[in-house]
Amino acid sequence: MVQKEVVYVVSDSVGETAEFVVKAVATQFNGGHVEIRRSSYVEDIEDIEDVLILAKRDHSIIAYTIVIPNLKEYLDRRASEERITAVDLLSPLMNAFETRFHKPPHHRPGLMRKLDEEYFRKIEAIEFAVKYDDGRDPRGILKADIVLIGVSRTSKTPLSMYLAHKRFKVANVPLVPEVPPPEELYQVPRKNCIGLIISPNKLNEIRKERLRALGLASKANYASFQRILDELDYAEKIMKRVGCPVIDVSNKAIEETAGLILDILKKERS
Repeated sequence: MVQKEVVYVVSDSVGETAEFVVKAVATQFNGGHVEIRRSSYVEDIEDIEDVLILAKRDHSIIAYTIVIPNLKEYLDRRASEERITAVDLLSPLMNAFETRFHKPPHHRPGLMRKLDEEYFRKIEAIEFAVKYDDGRDPRGILKADIVLIGVSRTSKTPLSMYLAHKRFKVANVPLVPEVPPPEELYQVPRKNCIGLIISPNKLNEIRKERLRALGLASKANYASFQRILDELDYAEKIMKRVGCPVIDVSNKAIEETAGLILDILKKERS
């Protein structure tokens, strides 16, 4: 049986980066027969001393990703005193960044994990928006951070996706006179729901353009002025019953409407 060498991985965060680098290097030596012992969330000199004792006993190497200056300096000094090989995996590249881009590092542990968590929250929110788009599953209404309601072509779907990229879980529900809204809509806290309205003329223009894009007659009932007035009147009644804030999206870009939604949420929840 091949004897495994021991490498101690030390970090003031989780230590995944250091462990990954050590594994990558280890594969270049006897197929990676290295035992990695990780010491995560190191936050004081006592933690470092514990690792130094073990590393010296095992005649081992310490590979570390420590960004807190006083802890890094202490580890470097004590490892030198104890004649233990301690390899700083971050500082050479951080120093290169600082020199080239003329910006100092934050020296805060865990920032990469925070970025990863934000990324996965964004992906989760996007998947949520797709799953609960256009009222296809009313169960999403009660799970959503934001519920958008309005007639067809009031930008509910693009708004849902835009807000999802900001990590909000958004469901949207179309308001159609012939289809009663799901009961879940009336169970949503008022502060979580936003009504979207639009001027009849603008909506008529948008719907005609939509029909032309689909190769359909622009005089279809979907774009008729009376139909639009009926839908808007119905939507207004639903919004009043729900008691939600209302935004007129007639001449607003998606980004502008999204900003208004976030402002409303901030005020409602403060």
